[in-house]
Amino acid sequence: MTPAVKLLEEAGVDFALAEYHHDPRTPAFGEEAAQALGLSPDEVFKTLLARLDDGRLAVAIVPVSGQLDLKALARAAGARRATMADAAEAQRATGYVVGGISPLGQKRRLPTFLDASAESQAAIHVSGGRRGLEIRLAPAELLALTAGRLAPLARW
Repeated sequence: MTPAVKLLEEAGVDFALAEYHHDPRTPAFGEEAAQALGLSPDEVFKTLLARLDDGRLAVAIVPVSGQLDLKALARAAGARRATMADAAEAQRATGYVVGGISPLGQKRRLPTFLDASAESQAAIHVSGGRRGLEIRLAPAELLALTAGRLAPLARW
């Protein structure tokens, strides 16, 4: 059980787990999850960490069909600029390995932003805290559990 799954169980949230075989040679984790589970890349979301110009880390959750717009994330977080956090920094801050970073159950609560496209979905999939594990839940539940905010973050 990952910290993400434990958090969901303790909160009594309605969710479902989906597992798939992760190929360690795959560099595109989100796309791999969508393909392996037969899901649209619009409903599978990747969790990314960025460093804001004021020194804070922020979590951005965007569909795997899009890319994170760092300027949009900075605006949403009240900063001037944002850059991607390096893998080691992301792993230290969240307690998860890259490719398995869940927005749920991270070591410390970070400012979290979910792309506004999630609002049109009844449910989305996010990493369950390890490669090969996805969590299906309502976007509103994800926002509530992360104290997150909706914002237009993705570029297409």
